[in-house]
Amino acid sequence: MTFDRFENRRRIVKAGVVAGSLFLPAPYAWVWAQSDGALKLLRLPKIALVIGNTKYVEAPLKNPGNDAKGIAGELQKLGFQVNLKLDAGRNDMIEAIRAFGAGLAKKKGVGMFYYAGHGAQLAWKNYLIPVDAVIDKVEDMQAKTVELNSLLEGLVKAQNPMNVIILDACRDNPFGSKVRSQQKGLSQFDAPPGSLLAYATSPGNTAADGEGANGLYTENLLREIKVPEARIEDVFKRVRLNVRRKSEGQQIPWESTSLEEDFWFIPPKEIKRLSEEEQERLFKEELALWGRIKAAKDPAPLEDYLRRYPSGKFTELAQLQLERVLSAQGEKKIQIESSAGNPFTKGSATADTAYRIGDSYTYRILDLKTRAEKRQGTATVASITESEVVFGNGLVTDLLGNTIKAADGRRFTPRQQFPLEYAVGRQWHSRFVASTRKGDDEGVADLDLKIVGRERITVPAGTFDAFLIDAVGKTVFKNQTTESRWKRWMAPDRVRRAIAFEETLTAGTKTLIAERGELISFKQS
Repeated sequence: MTFDRFENRRRIVKAGVVAGSLFLPAPYAWVWAQSDGALKLLRLPKIALVIGNTKYVEAPLKNPGNDAKGIAGELQKLGFQVNLKLDAGRNDMIEAIRAFGAGLAKKKGVGMFYYAGHGAQLAWKNYLIPVDAVIDKVEDMQAKTVELNSLLEGLVKAQNPMNVIILDACRDNPFGSKVRSQQKGLSQFDAPPGSLLAYATSPGNTAADGEGANGLYTENLLREIKVPEARIEDVFKRVRLNVRRKSEGQQIPWESTSLEEDFWFIPPKEIKRLSEEEQERLFKEELALWGRIKAAKDPAPLEDYLRRYPSGKFTELAQLQLERVLSAQGEKKIQIESSAGNPFTKGSATADTAYRIGDSYTYRILDLKTRAEKRQGTATVASITESEVVFGNGLVTDLLGNTIKAADGRRFTPRQQFPLEYAVGRQWHSRFVASTRKGDDEGVADLDLKIVGRERITVPAGTFDAFLIDAVGKTVFKNQTTESRWKRWMAPDRVRRAIAFEETLTAGTKTLIAERGELISFKQS
């Protein structure tokens, strides 16, 4: 994402937009990323291809037909032109996918592909299984099924502005008793440009076919897409939470996104501009709510917060606390299949919060322009509480690495500069209050953050495959306004703190900070 795009988003955040909601009481129906691009999407034609395969000879399923009909019906109510295919053979699926791509290329509309049925992976590629596929050995998949890449390539060629691909295709035992699959579920794929790719469960795992008329995933999806004024990513966040809780952690939906604009199944009827004062009031309400529940030992208030604020100012912290609470209650959460060697994804990782006393991290600080070394410093963990990590140099952070108190004395309200889950394309917003070093002034900070890539980076401590977080924002103090742009290279699977960072802080034409930090060495248990 370019700086101009971040800057445009920052200006929109400052102006503020909100709409009333039939589902959530105002002022909780935030629309942070409203832009001309999002409005244009709402005016475009909407085209959907929905496939539900149930009548397999070897391993029939119960719910995909109902799932597909339910999704098709709801999409039609929402203004989509829908092509519904039930119990489709291979030729029928291939032709329907070809026509779907051609229609999107011609009309340049918003595309929606939904598939329910059997799916499988082979050599990192994913295959959707037609009802007429006779699979005598795993290698038959290439010739007798439909490879997901053929769909994705068609969508890329269509060059339409946005696509959503939903795969409820991770049922167990896709081949019956004849063939034993080497891997379960589907393989991890990164979403093509301008798209959201949603799986019913995490890569390498299987999904429940459901106890009622619908599968567990689609049952929740059907409910959430009916929620007025819910942003599309918030829809899937609520679905993920609901499915996880219903399955007791044994099915956790997964998404990859490269969307640059917001989209609503049921868009706001009216958009009202908010003053800075109104934004601040709403922020204080959310901050106060988070302050009341942040140490909750029961999942209910955390779940309520996440449903109310699926993209809120403290959702990463809430997710972390919910993880800890559910783990303490005995939830045995499934693990995502390793993506090592997978050419179709940059992979994903979870923040490591298992700090230990004595963990230490030594950095060198360079001038960002000249690369001249300015200083070195070491931060060593001196003590740990349930929610804070205290370092010997005066630095205090939360378990995700967000600074609560800087070594120079500055203090911050809870914020989310670092996520719990790392994947390329993830983006979020953070608003918090920051004090000056002397404590004589406070400023309200807004940051827009995005994981823009994953790259190999070499620093004195070694070479790492790191996720790159890019952020831009500003802080408004009484006497001045500062603009910030920073980057953090994070390798959460290896190091709990940053591998490298760059930061530029300006006030008008004056540059206050222009530094790069690099990890020299680290010691952690």
